[in-house]
Amino acid sequence: MGCCPHKEKVEASCHGTSAKKRDWLLIGSSTIIALSYLQHLFLPSLQLHFSHSVFEIMNIMAPGIALGLVFVGILSFIPRAVVISAVGSPTSIKGIFKATAAGLLLDLCSHGILMVGMKLYERGASLAQVMAFLIASPWNSISLTFILFTLVGFKLTMAFIIFSGIIAIVTGLIVRILLLKKILPQNENQTELPKDYKVWDNLKKSFEGKFSTPSFYKELIINGFRDGQMVLRWIFFGAVLTAAVRLFATPEVLQEYVGPTMAGMSITLFVATVLEVCSEGSTPLAADLVTRAKAPGNAFAFLMTGVSTDYTEIMSLKETTKSWMCTLILPILTIPQIVALGYLLNNF
Repeated sequence: MGCCPHKEKVEASCHGTSAKKRDWLLIGSSTIIALSYLQHLFLPSLQLHFSHSVFEIMNIMAPGIALGLVFVGILSFIPRAVVISAVGSPTSIKGIFKATAAGLLLDLCSHGILMVGMKLYERGASLAQVMAFLIASPWNSISLTFILFTLVGFKLTMAFIIFSGIIAIVTGLIVRILLLKKILPQNENQTELPKDYKVWDNLKKSFEGKFSTPSFYKELIINGFRDGQMVLRWIFFGAVLTAAVRLFATPEVLQEYVGPTMAGMSITLFVATVLEVCSEGSTPLAADLVTRAKAPGNAFAFLMTGVSTDYTEIMSLKETTKSWMCTLILPILTIPQIVALGYLLNNF
């Protein structure tokens, strides 16, 4: 990487951890999750709501986490130049649109997307591109889109998709301006490609002869877990915290207080911030806000706030960019847009 001359230093300076330092947040959260699984599977008669919630949350998030680790592992084999070419030039406006399109089309849940987004930053994508990529994709996977079609209808689903794309592009363009004016720090890994760079030729060279060797798949798994560890620690902690919150606040109780008003919108934003739910888990809850609370704007805010104020996103961005300015600009720019478009959906 551009910021770290040796691999051993990458772990320390680019990921916030070192080989010798124990990650107690990851260890503690993993232990609680493991114990909850054991209780749920082997002592079901105890009927502990916390253990059941952990079991349910982790099962929902597991496919997205697994796919995210695979994509992160694959990205570790791809040259930085190829990654930059795929999402466009780090300083171009076109790169913002490419990153938004990638976020809309990539079929991963919010936690899987987060891992890929952080890896893109490390491979040289600009902060503006990463922001657009993350904002466009918290729930916009192809599979969840079809689920939303059945839950809230085609028109409302398309409105959600279009509005999320608008927020992603607007935020990306503003961040690009802030980067060009040097108000925000540049990505130290950022590079510009020569105009005659041949993407497909270089991509083929990266994987030439590797798919037939068992060592490739072993290395892919190792790289995926190693590079995804920073995000996994917050995902696991989020699952534990969500299970704890569910002890006191059921979906039925939440829905009672989140009608189509500004007060309801405020409560929705608060709940979405505190309640760490993967996109697969948030989609049914958002649908209930449409069908039961009659608040489509709140449903949109609930889906979008997961990427704007979620502490997993915030802390992962902080550890990756090493800058609170780069991190806090995400909620500062997106929350006003989410509230405005949510209000529009509630009233029209």
